[in-house]
Amino acid sequence: MRKLTIVIPAYNEERTIVDVLARVHAVQLPVEREVIVVNDGSTDGTRQRIHAARADYPDLIVLDMAHNAGKGAAIAAGAAAATGDVIVIQDADLEVDPAEHAQLLGPILDGTAQVVYGSRFLGRPQGLAINAIANRLLTMMTNVLFAARISDMETAYKMMRRDIFERLILECRRFDFEPEITAKLLRCGYTIVEKPIAYTPRSRQEGKKIKWQDGVVAVRVLLRYRFAAMNRIRKKC
Repeated sequence: MRKLTIVIPAYNEERTIVDVLARVHAVQLPVEREVIVVNDGSTDGTRQRIHAARADYPDLIVLDMAHNAGKGAAIAAGAAAATGDVIVIQDADLEVDPAEHAQLLGPILDGTAQVVYGSRFLGRPQGLAINAIANRLLTMMTNVLFAARISDMETAYKMMRRDIFERLILECRRFDFEPEITAKLLRCGYTIVEKPIAYTPRSRQEGKKIKWQDGVVAVRVLLRYRFAAMNRIRKKC
């Protein structure tokens, strides 16, 4: 494993994107780093801030979506441009810290894992906030449907070998990407190793975009891919 590709989908994150890019580039990694930021049709100053940051980070790869296509679509675009051996998804807000990249990468580098999730709930209780309760219920449903043992299905930090990512047929384009990719990894027989991560939730006033309706969609997605034919889950290898 020689290179980690960090895919950053960004939609209307002008307040945090510059800080996120700085933190991503400040992390000491044992491998080469490739950073791909996907501007998902932002209507604020996100695009301008990303392009201005290229003066500080000449190797930064920037993809501009013509319109807001959704988080899943932005991740797919970024992953298609990736050349790293491993891909990690990094949100453009500051709820999770890029300093976690090195510890997430550890199990893949030492050969004990192919897929690693950063869990917000392992040893770090998040209280009884509505989002935390919803996440735990969705994770419980995932474990029952797919005979898994994970603690945070909806985590933003999903890291895996690029060849695994490329084997999956990913159809969801918005926040439904999160349950879809987890369901398909589990259907394909991959074990998801989890590492505890720090988490600083933000409010809707601060820019949080996920809504309760996305939880309803997640339930439908989990059920759909639990019983879908394998030709909708992975490509022939």
